[in-house]
Amino acid sequence: MLQRLCGLDLAFSILLASSTVANAQVLPSPHSKETPHAEVLSADIGRSVVALNKPWKFQIGDSPLDSATHRPLWAEPNFDDSQWENVDLTPARGATDPLVGAAGYVTGWTAKGHRRYWGYAWYRIHVRLTTPSGANLALAGPADVDDGYQVFANGMLLGSFGNFSGNKPVTYYTRPMMFQLPELGAKSDESGGQAVVLAFRVWMDSSTLFTSPDGGGFHTAPILGAAESVTMTNRVRWVEVAQAFGSTVAAAFIFVLLAIVSFSLILFDRSDRVYWWLAGVFLLTAIDSSLGAIDTWTRFLGAVTDTFLSEVFILPLVFVGWVMVWRVWFRLNRPSWLPHVVAITAVTYMVSNLVGQGYLLDFSGPLISTIFEIVSLVSRLVCIGLMLWIVIEGIRREGLDGWLVLPAVILVGIARFTRELRLLHIRTNWYPFGIRIRLGDFANLLLIAVLALLLLRRLLLSVREQRLLALDVKQAKEVQQVILPEARMVFPGLVVETEYRPALQVGGDFFQIIPEADESVLIVAGDVTGKGLKAGMLVALLVGAIRTATETSSDPLLILGALNRRLLGRGDAQATCLAMRIDPGYCVTLANAGHIAPYLNGKPITMEGALPLGMIEMAEFSVMRFELKEHDQLILISDGIVEAADDNGRLFGFERIIDLLSNTASPADIAVAAQRFGQNDDISVISVTREAVLAPAAA
Repeated sequence: MLQRLCGLDLAFSILLASSTVANAQVLPSPHSKETPHAEVLSADIGRSVVALNKPWKFQIGDSPLDSATHRPLWAEPNFDDSQWENVDLTPARGATDPLVGAAGYVTGWTAKGHRRYWGYAWYRIHVRLTTPSGANLALAGPADVDDGYQVFANGMLLGSFGNFSGNKPVTYYTRPMMFQLPELGAKSDESGGQAVVLAFRVWMDSSTLFTSPDGGGFHTAPILGAAESVTMTNRVRWVEVAQAFGSTVAAAFIFVLLAIVSFSLILFDRSDRVYWWLAGVFLLTAIDSSLGAIDTWTRFLGAVTDTFLSEVFILPLVFVGWVMVWRVWFRLNRPSWLPHVVAITAVTYMVSNLVGQGYLLDFSGPLISTIFEIVSLVSRLVCIGLMLWIVIEGIRREGLDGWLVLPAVILVGIARFTRELRLLHIRTNWYPFGIRIRLGDFANLLLIAVLALLLLRRLLLSVREQRLLALDVKQAKEVQQVILPEARMVFPGLVVETEYRPALQVGGDFFQIIPEADESVLIVAGDVTGKGLKAGMLVALLVGAIRTATETSSDPLLILGALNRRLLGRGDAQATCLAMRIDPGYCVTLANAGHIAPYLNGKPITMEGALPLGMIEMAEFSVMRFELKEHDQLILISDGIVEAADDNGRLFGFERIIDLLSNTASPADIAVAAQRFGQNDDISVISVTREAVLAPAAA
């Protein structure tokens, strides 16, 4: 599996860990029945450590088990490995891991004649140790290995890196491992040396064939030496891990913050869909970075599981997510088929990675995997092509935004081909000050910087639009105040009082009080659907229609018909309305279109129901006539009073209205009571009172 250890030069680690350097040389072993002609590493170890570069014996496949002990035969010290391949782990000068930058890198078995092989393989080395009496020895496992291993000393299992208890081992990202060597037993020769055979049973997963160039087995040599020196070397390696992979933790933290900021921007402006896409992309990237950080520092998930989740699900969704981000950013609603192509590409990308990167290699085989690798390559090319086309269209439409995005998009696109670049041995990782910076990290940093500038610019434009909208709302409110009649109007024998309290700055309730030339009074009151600026615009439309209709007729039924025709064909524009004409003899003609019936002297007037305005063309409205006597009072209310609700969801209701009217409450009293109870909608109250008219004195 792709390993992530990088660090200081091995010689520097050894220099830090010990005060002396082991004297090691390769000698031919005495001929024996156990290991004929085997080369032995002879090491004189005091308080030092030695890198076990050679002579290693290597064999692909897995060892048979001893029928009596059930231990692997290839781990036994007397096993004849003379026919195995020779492997030298001595690195070339300046050699570093092309994936993670680890010093002392050597190529794996896929570069040494086993190109397509994955599974188990064994490494064995014969060592003759010269140590002070009573010395404790330890072994540091290889710093870079594909993918996991078990280590044996003279046939005894010392430990493992990875979980080998199941049918298929579970491996993790490489980390420093140290194993204590047991007592080695009798001296091997007269010089006082002790013989030990170290055997490593190595497992490489099939997916590593597609993610690691020259993968397979050891990429650095194990280290053997005095326990205290190996411990110090191990600590240095942990410092290297912390230094190298601190950027992973930092990236996870940054993308979590970006996801939170993006979700906050949604609350700021729900209408802009780009914030939704950004939030989703940043959240997925944060999850991917968090998984990388968790798997680097813990063994919560296996390395295969992590790369499976990342390569098969998260990264494809992130890549196609960026396509949609720029589509929404540049407001490219055409062509309409683009989202469908993006969705198909995402699914194709996921499936091709699933098969092509070896996660189903046991079932599909190398040929099919290669075909799906090509499909994955084509899918990514389609994504980057769509993204570039969108950005070019953005340049054509908006200029600056598109030019700022273009370099980041190109770099992000290239970063999605790092696996192919690695297989071509093109460098995609850099290590300034020992900190790993991947091509993808650099692409993300550039993208974040560009997005920060663009979001700041977009927010400034959004704030300006919000201010203009607020100004429009303020002006609409002022206009609405102008078209509303005065709060108190007096006519011969009549006093009309009104109270209006919108739920928002601009309301959807309306009423007009129009005196006629024959001294009759026309009152039209209503409530349009909704509230806010849209409702306010409908109010302005209806008030204009009322004024136009009254130029030709003051008949309430005809006025409702004119208003109904004005609303027809305007989508969901509807309104309840009540038109009432009081003639000079105080005869009231009342026509109702779904509005709450008036209250006469504190009691509701019984009227037949009718449809609101704007629903059907030939609507029929209920009509009634009655006489308004001296001291009679008519109260007209909107549904905002009845539907006022407290924190427990209880409605203000009709009973409270009747109670208020029984106590001769004024329109202001009713409005205040409903508002304090819990206003949810516009509130309007109209009171019409007939007063006694004094007759002129007799001459």
